[in-house]
Amino acid sequence: MQWVRRFIRFCGLRHPRELGPSDVSRFLSHLAVEGKVSASTQNQALSALVFLYKDVLDMPVGWLSALVRAKRSTRVPVVLTKDEVRRVLARLKGRGTPALVAGVLYGTGVRLLEALRLRVKPERLKGPLLRHLADVRTQHERDLAADAGWVELPGALAEKYPNAGREWAWQWVFPATRTYTAPPSGHLRRHHLHETVVQRVFKEAVRAARITKTASCHTLRHSFATHLLESGYDIRTVQELLGHCNVATTMIYTHVLNRGGMGVRSPADTL
Repeated sequence: MQWVRRFIRFCGLRHPRELGPSDVSRFLSHLAVEGKVSASTQNQALSALVFLYKDVLDMPVGWLSALVRAKRSTRVPVVLTKDEVRRVLARLKGRGTPALVAGVLYGTGVRLLEALRLRVKPERLKGPLLRHLADVRTQHERDLAADAGWVELPGALAEKYPNAGREWAWQWVFPATRTYTAPPSGHLRRHHLHETVVQRVFKEAVRAARITKTASCHTLRHSFATHLLESGYDIRTVQELLGHCNVATTMIYTHVLNRGGMGVRSPADTL
């Protein structure tokens, strides 16, 4: 274990049984001050020493467990303003499927892979998405005529419904441009579009829009949540839309808003 070796070397190669709380504290402080390690790395070192004393040396570790663990800094996600989102989406126009995927990401707040794994089954689809699906269906019909048209099915559905993999309802909304042979069946399948296709086009659009933030496709999810809160939606609604199990995860977007006390509107103002 590297942390144990580093601890022993730091303490002049003395045996851990001869060391105590002050030695551990000095070591952890050294990591933070001299080594400039993150809080998570410092806590990892402390956990390694707890394991050493408790499980390897079979020594009481009450004093070790009582040491205060470093607090991780709150990571505020990168968020685009509404104007920046408009500029990026404008740069994506004419880029086909990646542009449509980006619109879905910002319009729904789903993650990139969740969007790419959409099946045709959802019914509420409008405008460009419906036109896109018409093209996808034409492609699927050509695949069927070429004795292809298969997709991978979730779980054990393929065993329960052997022909469902060729049905229109189970096709990917955003299919890949190429087919592949799936062993052992030998079926000619299409996978969904690969994430890197959308990520590459999105990165180019951010650069073309002259936005210096380190924005990625996932930034659209962060922007979706932040803009909902800016529009007055309550935190529980945003939590449900994002699918967060704990509202504490959603609360990170209140840090992004950074409104302070002046951002709170008194009930008296609504009378």
